[in-house]
Amino acid sequence: MKRAPNLLQRAIHRIAMLPAVTAFFATRMHRMDLAVLRWTRSKYTMSEVLGWPIISLTATGAKSGRRLTQPLIGIFDGDRIALIASSFGREHNPGWYYNLKANPECEVQFRGKTGRYLARETAGEERETLWRLALTYYRGYEVYKERAAHRQIPVMILEPLK
Repeated sequence: MKRAPNLLQRAIHRIAMLPAVTAFFATRMHRMDLAVLRWTRSKYTMSEVLGWPIISLTATGAKSGRRLTQPLIGIFDGDRIALIASSFGREHNPGWYYNLKANPECEVQFRGKTGRYLARETAGEERETLWRLALTYYRGYEVYKERAAHRQIPVMILEPLK
C-alpha cells in the first residue's frame, strides 16, 4: 500500500516543512482535502499528490458530541492505522486527538471503503516503532517534533472493530 515518495514529492515535502508554508497550509489543507473528498466520493484528496495516503476520520466531538470528519495522513501498519497528532508542530495537540481520547470508536474511509475502528494512544516501544514508520511517509514529522519540543507528539493507533 505504501510507496516511497518520488523525487518531485520529496522536493515538495521539503518546501512543506518550511515554517511559512506550514503555517499557511495548517489551517487550509484539511478544507481543500475535504472538498476533493466530497467531490470524488471519498476516493481522492489534494494531499495524495504529495504521496500521502489520506484517510477520512469520522469521530465524535469530545465537547460537542457531534460527528466530525477530518482528512488525515494514515500510516498503515497491516490492518491498523497510526495517526500522528503533530498539528504541524503547533503549540497544542489537534482537536481530533482529544475527540478520539474521549470517544475512541470511530469510522475511517479510505479510497471509497469504510471501516469501524477503536482508537488508543500508544506508548513506549510501540509508539517509537510507529513514529519511525511515520517518518518513512513524511520526514517533516521530525521538524514538527522540534517545533513542538514542549510536548510529546501523540501517536494514536486505530484497530479495526470486528
